[in-house]
Amino acid sequence: MRWLTNIYRLGIKELWSLARDPMMLILIVYTFTVSVYTSASAMPETLHNAPIAIVDEDGSPLAQRIITAFYPPQFTHPQLITLGEMDAGMDSGRYTFVLNIPPNMQRDVLAGRPTAIQLNVDATRMSQAFTGSGYIQQIVMGEVNEFVMRYRGGSSLPVDLALRARFNPSLEKMWFGGLMQIINNVTMLSIILTGAALIREREHGTIEHLLVMPVTPTEIMLAKVWSMGLVVLVAAGVSLNFVVRGLLHVPVEGSVPLFLAGAALCLFATTSMGIFMATVARSMPQFAMLLILILIPLQLLSGGTTPRESMPTLVRDLMQAAPTTHFVELGQSILYRGAGLSVVWKQFLALLVIGSVLFWLSLRRFRKAIGQMA
Repeated sequence: MRWLTNIYRLGIKELWSLARDPMMLILIVYTFTVSVYTSASAMPETLHNAPIAIVDEDGSPLAQRIITAFYPPQFTHPQLITLGEMDAGMDSGRYTFVLNIPPNMQRDVLAGRPTAIQLNVDATRMSQAFTGSGYIQQIVMGEVNEFVMRYRGGSSLPVDLALRARFNPSLEKMWFGGLMQIINNVTMLSIILTGAALIREREHGTIEHLLVMPVTPTEIMLAKVWSMGLVVLVAAGVSLNFVVRGLLHVPVEGSVPLFLAGAALCLFATTSMGIFMATVARSMPQFAMLLILILIPLQLLSGGTTPRESMPTLVRDLMQAAPTTHFVELGQSILYRGAGLSVVWKQFLALLVIGSVLFWLSLRRFRKAIGQMA
């Protein structure tokens, strides 16, 4: 009972210390509100209101059909400009796309002569440049083909492809962005909070006070793990219900308590990782640099950004030892597909094993660091 009491009281001390740090509180609130909302509603690969201008040197009915084929929400209403205004408009960033329709285009098309329409793209806007170029090519070719065929309609094919999108019938990218941002933020914030708490105690000299108290390194470390993990877990639950479900109107198919249980296991691993990194770093700037080296691979290679199947075999095998890989798998299975414990028990077991190993390694390093201080 005394062992549990020490862990509880040390954890309460960590919570009071966090409550007196306004910058950390602002970071927590921002990470699970504004960051989640903007990541979901401003997906970079989405083509939305892309500015486009058209140089019409033909003035034919075909050119008019092409001009009227561009409209919101993918594009803004096309601005008709002259050839002399094209370069200045793109240099100033007013247009992402400028379509140059050459003279006598309609006459050449009807006569069967080859003709070319120039598309100028501001490639500095990479996400819109790649996506928009394909959209514009399909739109222009569709209008030209319909004009030549003299009727608007689709061609009948011998095989009809019936598309059925499961778990996201309308293919809303907002559904993916909001939930994955919560998963990424759980990892990031848990490492930051635990590592910053230990470094702050070392810089302020309060770690020496703990060394003269009748507490063990295991109790000190467990207190930091449960207190900082609880803060992140509560913030993730609030964000999932009020930001993702409330503001973004994203449906959650599975059990939220089951997802939070998986998040708690992931937090057990990531908070231990944060303590290990804090014992390696000697100051907060060093911890921040080390965090960048660790956090970016964890988020990019865990399957939350790109499917793990498209990664090299060596990368997939190495990332099996990362807690974020299994957390992303169980999060997607529960929140998107409505999976139960019978489906995700392997990920739960993997997180428990990885968390135990990381906790043991961190505890050894923590004891060594405390011994050097003493």
